[in-house]
Amino acid sequence: MNKAEPEIPVESGSPFLKGIVIGSLLGAAAALLFAPKPGREVRGALSDKFSAATDKTKEVAGIVTDTAISIATAAQEKAADLAGNVSAKASDIFTAVSDSKQQIAATLSDSGTAIAETVSDAADDVASIVKDASKEAADQA
Repeated sequence: MNKAEPEIPVESGSPFLKGIVIGSLLGAAAALLFAPKPGREVRGALSDKFSAATDKTKEVAGIVTDTAISIATAAQEKAADLAGNVSAKASDIFTAVSDSKQQIAATLSDSGTAIAETVSDAADDVASIVKDASKEAADQA
């Protein structure tokens, strides 16, 4: 194997198959034209070969069409499933965020109430202490 071979891409697929089909048809036509048969038999054989090639082409086209339709349908179903999954996950995330927001708000409200009660109790205690100290100061004076 020389160094130039890896650099030359080998074409496969549709162009290659077209070349084989066209070459085969041309070879068959040339063989029939150069065969030692009368013109009428050659034309009949060519017509038969052309009809067979046409039928085979229609058959392959039908298979390709059916395959393409089934692939497109499967892709459409997968896309619809994926869209449904994404929508469901987005809805779940939105619900989770909303629930968390409500929990945080409730926690902050409860904390605010607890702090207010603690401050009120402390204020009452301070007022009581100040009142008692004031009374003692008045008694001592």
